[in-house]
Amino acid sequence: MCGIVGYVGSRDGVPIVLEGLQRLEYRGYDSGGIAVAGASALRVHKAKGRIADLKSSLPKRIKGSPAIGHTRWATHGAPTDVNAHPHVDFSERFAVVHNGIIENAPQIKARLEADGITPVSETDTELVAHLIGQAAADHEDPVEALRSALSHVEGAYGLAVVDAQHPDRIMVARLGSPIVLGLGDREMYVASDVGAIVRHTKQVVHLEDGEIALLEADGFTTSTLDARPVQKISERVDFDAEDFDMGEHQHFLRKEIGEQPEAVERTISGRLDERFSTIKLGGLNLHPNELRSFKRVYILGCGSAYYSGEVGAQLIEELARIPATAEAASEFRYRNPVIDPDGLYIAVSQSGETADTLAAVEELTRKGARVLGVVNQVGSAIARATDGGIYIHAGPEVSVASSKSFTSTCVAFAMLAVHLGRIRDLSPADGDRLITALRELPAKIAAVLEQEEKIIEAAGWLSQFENAMFIGRVRGWPIAREAAQKIKEVAYMHAEAYQSAELKHGPLALIDAQMPVVAVVPDDELHEKQRSTLHEIRARSGPILAISHHELPTELAERTIVVPRTEPELEPILLNIPLQLLAYHAAKALDRDIDKPRNLAKSVTVE
Repeated sequence: MCGIVGYVGSRDGVPIVLEGLQRLEYRGYDSGGIAVAGASALRVHKAKGRIADLKSSLPKRIKGSPAIGHTRWATHGAPTDVNAHPHVDFSERFAVVHNGIIENAPQIKARLEADGITPVSETDTELVAHLIGQAAADHEDPVEALRSALSHVEGAYGLAVVDAQHPDRIMVARLGSPIVLGLGDREMYVASDVGAIVRHTKQVVHLEDGEIALLEADGFTTSTLDARPVQKISERVDFDAEDFDMGEHQHFLRKEIGEQPEAVERTISGRLDERFSTIKLGGLNLHPNELRSFKRVYILGCGSAYYSGEVGAQLIEELARIPATAEAASEFRYRNPVIDPDGLYIAVSQSGETADTLAAVEELTRKGARVLGVVNQVGSAIARATDGGIYIHAGPEVSVASSKSFTSTCVAFAMLAVHLGRIRDLSPADGDRLITALRELPAKIAAVLEQEEKIIEAAGWLSQFENAMFIGRVRGWPIAREAAQKIKEVAYMHAEAYQSAELKHGPLALIDAQMPVVAVVPDDELHEKQRSTLHEIRARSGPILAISHHELPTELAERTIVVPRTEPELEPILLNIPLQLLAYHAAKALDRDIDKPRNLAKSVTVE
């Protein structure tokens, strides 16, 4: 949940690192720092706050190469100058930046203090720096010192280390937290996310868990923690630096909501098979006979990925007639689940690095389950750890709140459901119907976006309240959950989501004139029952904003946002779009920090 950037080469690395940190600020933004190794001395500068604060306070003497930097989202210790990375060992020879959590930090700290080393910060990262410093007394090769230090560490880490005695290299290591190497022309880069370095190189190498790399200007070498050499093959990234720019928009979230027609177009591109009325998903790496053999589907994700999994589970049950459920990955492995030998497990993650979801994948793999991934980031940890899957190709998503990746993931599940259904009992006519609807989705999303002025007015009205309730039934239920999360994330409004029919079983006690209700009310088989729920709310003076396929009468809802019709199975995808804009404009009306909401970070790479 933090950002790492490093550079080694003939140029001044400081501007390169600072630029990369700004691109990673969505991953952590409560403090930052930079370290340069040169002339047998380290130069380190750290500052609480955003990267802009770090840049404005940076001394002119901080320049050169190699350089490493970090933008932090606090886990151990408050966001302060002292707790900011990089951290330096007791000999002031090594500087370390670190993503992840050291689980045996108390034991390491006790050991260091027994050896007369007193940490100055509250962080677990500083302890790693001291371990490297201690190990260097016994190992002339600093890579061996790093390897020795890490043998005492339990937990997750992505590390970059510079050494004042070797000011021509960067050492990096990975275990459970992403690290990518960038290959340049007699220069090398390291980052926790390729977006930080894509302006400088498109050739990258992903480190695997348990690997160490030594970077020098003219290349790199990789090995395992037990010193076995590893050969790596570089990959080319498929997006540009401009994808990480805000362009004409005030916030990345609004830009990314507006990019959804193009994102969905990429998700479906090349996958709609009109000839056989089905979907082509070669990345599943499963023969149709294998897919027919699964008796149940289990979907795991966190946050918005979990809610998209709920949409997916409904689609799979409805179209493929396979029992399917979605569950929070953060809970899955801790409840000692019974692994279904006839089940297909699907892990969902925009970043492909979500720690809780990755841990669930590893637990499933250990127990012999078949696991697929639905991810956005090519080459990510979950993509590499699963047996196959679907890349959603939504493009880079910078804002902490998910928008286009949520929508594209729902589209990916719709395609998977059609694919599974056509292998089973879904008719060619239904396959054709859904393929046509999928092809029309981008234009219909664009039509929803054109209603922004009406949504702005509704958001201004909603932002006057302190609380809100979101309701939906069946297909609308996961959309209500996702919408409630969005309004909490970016507008800091207290919001809850309930199944519409459950209001009368308790939550109806909360309804009064100060409890607005946002109701997802499609024109489906449950529409009349939904109207009954709206009458119950209005009878208790509850104000209602409806998301529906036609304008509701004012006795049911003061405001209605009308969404174009599509095939019933795909309606949740369109119903969610105005709710994204609603959260965005409510946050804007309340003057929130929309792209970097307090206490949150984009890629949750710690448990």
